[in-house]
Amino acid sequence: MTGRLLFLSLVLALFNVQAFAQNGMVIQYPPNANVAAIAEHAGGAVVDCMPEANQCLLSVPATAHLSDSEVNWKEWNQGTALPSSPHSGFLHVASTEAADWYKTQPPLVLINLGNAMTFSTGRGVVVADINSQVDYSHPALIGHLTSGNDFVVGRPSGVAALNDSSASYLDDSSASYLDLVSITYLNDSSASYLDDSSASYLDGRNPAYSHGTLTAGIIAAVAPDAMIMPLRAFDDNGSSNSFMIAKAIRYAVNHGAQVINMSFGSLTDCAVLRTAVRYALDRNVTLTASAGNNNSATPQYPAAYSGVITVAATNLLDVKASFSNYGTGIEVDAPGVNIISAVPGNLYGIVNGTSFSAPIIAGTAALLRAEGVTGVAARIAGGTINIDAKNLSFIGQLGSGRIDILKSVNPQ
Repeated sequence: MTGRLLFLSLVLALFNVQAFAQNGMVIQYPPNANVAAIAEHAGGAVVDCMPEANQCLLSVPATAHLSDSEVNWKEWNQGTALPSSPHSGFLHVASTEAADWYKTQPPLVLINLGNAMTFSTGRGVVVADINSQVDYSHPALIGHLTSGNDFVVGRPSGVAALNDSSASYLDDSSASYLDLVSITYLNDSSASYLDDSSASYLDGRNPAYSHGTLTAGIIAAVAPDAMIMPLRAFDDNGSSNSFMIAKAIRYAVNHGAQVINMSFGSLTDCAVLRTAVRYALDRNVTLTASAGNNNSATPQYPAAYSGVITVAATNLLDVKASFSNYGTGIEVDAPGVNIISAVPGNLYGIVNGTSFSAPIIAGTAALLRAEGVTGVAARIAGGTINIDAKNLSFIGQLGSGRIDILKSVNPQ
């Protein structure tokens, strides 16, 4: 027995020495550098590259070391996973109802969406949404989507796993990377225009499965004539990583997006993500991001990067949502409580989270970009309603106030 234990210990020791970092290492290399040689020197291989940024993802041992003379910078690729949470109480709209019936819901009425439509509908603007998979067949999204890109299916092999759920920087109290607080599906039996549906095939799905469809549905309601570019960087379990998200940002810019919505966040400032955001801003792309759902003033990324419009969530009374982050980095507030939007399978649901406040601002940005407005962030901020009197504990920490889309697109 002793001999067997000794043999096992030696095998485990050898395994640990050779263990590869789960999510890989991201490097930025000098021009004309031999990336394959750099990876080989670190004991690994090249997995993926963004040549225009001189950045690559390497599969290397956890003990890998690269000197400053070999690379401009290096960092471990950050990854995480959204824990599973079952759904229940799905409903679908009766066939006699318009697919976009939810555009008249109370939160969108509060921010004057209907009146703003007489001035702009977002025609000619492309809004990229970096998210989980979108239901292209949903009636509320038909005619609103471009082909987009799937970075999950197309990701190269070579990294052991891209879903390290033990990452300590996760945004939500339940360790969620997407800013999704909860999903409580519409169950008002008095709503005669809704029909109950068991939708048993969705039961047990992770909330991330619906996240992309929900967010796209909000953008489609706010800017109905804009085109939405769905960029799948999160799988159905909510798993992603900083390199994949950075690739999605650069793809959006290079394929004509004028607005990028980012309904996710991390407490870790990653160079690969920071440089991708700067790449977009330098090319006159408007970026919106959710502030986070930890009821905290701790900034998260990409929302905290300079130039990104950081969005906190409020309720129908213009009070900060109990879950919403706050702080001096907040730019603007938008409804994020009991928001109705599309759900996969021709269904609709009610959701809460700053994830669903950010696309309201992204849609507003599309309305302004369609009208040729420059200084989009300033125009959005200039059209807000001051809500300090209803948030005395958060004065100076909720940005300029709650969005009023009509005031933004038609300032008086």
